[in-house]
Amino acid sequence: MRLTLFYGALFLLSGACLLAVTYALVVHSTSAVVLDGQDGHLIGAADGAPDDGHHLLGIPEGLTADQVQAQADHMRTRAVRQHEAELRSLLTQSAIALAIMSVVSIVLGWIVAGRVLRPLRTITRSARQISATSLHARLALTGPDDELKELGDTFDELLGRLEASFTAQRQFIANASHELRSPLARQRTVVQVALSDPGAHADQLRLVCERVLSANAQQERLIEALLTLARSEAGLDHYEPFDLADITDHTIHTHRPEADRRGIRLDATLDSSPAAGAPRLVERLVTNLVDNALRHNAPSGTVHVTTSLSNGGAVLTVVNTGPVIPESEIDRLFQPFQRAGTARASRDSGLGLGLSIVKAIATAHGARLDAQPRPEGGMRTTVTFPPPT
Repeated sequence: MRLTLFYGALFLLSGACLLAVTYALVVHSTSAVVLDGQDGHLIGAADGAPDDGHHLLGIPEGLTADQVQAQADHMRTRAVRQHEAELRSLLTQSAIALAIMSVVSIVLGWIVAGRVLRPLRTITRSARQISATSLHARLALTGPDDELKELGDTFDELLGRLEASFTAQRQFIANASHELRSPLARQRTVVQVALSDPGAHADQLRLVCERVLSANAQQERLIEALLTLARSEAGLDHYEPFDLADITDHTIHTHRPEADRRGIRLDATLDSSPAAGAPRLVERLVTNLVDNALRHNAPSGTVHVTTSLSNGGAVLTVVNTGPVIPESEIDRLFQPFQRAGTARASRDSGLGLGLSIVKAIATAHGARLDAQPRPEGGMRTTVTFPPPT
């Protein structure tokens, strides 16, 4: 209705302006012909012009100059009155035509507005029908490539992202439930076995408690990793300055005993690399990358960690040896509960959340994460932070 009224008012205003301009032009041109033409012929007749002037004006011959003037004045008055009557007729007929066309424009405006808004009705109706269980549905608008089709395509893209997000969330919840259920099942089994033995002594009960504590520690690590992942995906609310080299140096120092135990050479080249963000999350990012490089390595392998500056941004690079990783597996490894070679593995291979936490922390800091498999085995991971502001 608003579009129709807008179209009708716009047409009415444009038509009124057009008629006003046309009326003014007609008045100007016809008034000059009526008045100037009559005056010119009167002058010729009064000065003894040829008789052709009398015939042109319709004045009989043989009249005196005063009679000629009186006849001319009478004819001019008639011409002026006739001219005014024709202008009134023109104005009246134009107003009637404008009124008729205004009604026609309102009808056409209603039809055009309905056709223009039809895709919007389709989008609204489809959006009301789509829910969390039918995110696979799409509008798939057809027609010319205009703004409305672009809106429909954008809505389809949004539905695609929502569907992927919901699918990933469901998969994440299923994986987390499975990972949490395993230690709970072990705890219950150990306790039930101990309670079913009436002759259990103190050493056996101590062993049961140690196993329960071990399973509990695994649960704590998993819950802590899940909380870190959730905080990282929520983004940052404030930024603090830090030096990536200092954080990396501390991480390298704490991981050297594990590297020695595994027989892996761990070295680093650390240049000062100022950045801004959440230092504790960045420390977790570096820890997970180094821990992943040590855990998934080859016997007597190496891990090399560097920090540097590139275009004002801090850059962290972790290169490790290890088994050959297909390039198609790289993206999957950065998903929750995914490990190299299989979606699940033993406890010794970790929780499967390390690299997904790295990706979430990098995204929260606006950093670029690039992971490439090495032809000889292992992986090269680079995290480039934006310049601090």
